[in-house]
Amino acid sequence: MLNGILKKFLLIVLVVMVYQNWGKIERVFNPQAAVSEQTQTNANVALYATDWCGYCKLTRRFLDQKGIPFKEFDIEKNAEARKAYEALGGRGIPLLDVNGTLIRGYEPDAILAALK
Repeated sequence: MLNGILKKFLLIVLVVMVYQNWGKIERVFNPQAAVSEQTQTNANVALYATDWCGYCKLTRRFLDQKGIPFKEFDIEKNAEARKAYEALGGRGIPLLDVNGTLIRGYEPDAILAALK
């Protein structure tokens, strides 16, 4: 019985890990989905987000899928990140600073446009 519970637990952990890293996994199997190496080199992306936000998760996944490097700041857990977020005008999450362009919410097209 203990063996069956352990197998179920490990399966659940595996499913959660795959879900959280789907963008990176997809990029391995579909490298065309990534943006150009030049765009990746020029990318200066800061993501102000929280753990629980669904649109923040979508944004993380999109950035991972496209191979866009980013720095993430949790505005609930980090006081300095919260101050920076408020200095940028705050008002909702996710908030991205993409090469100096502010993007509010989950806006994949706006992110790609700001990277060009």
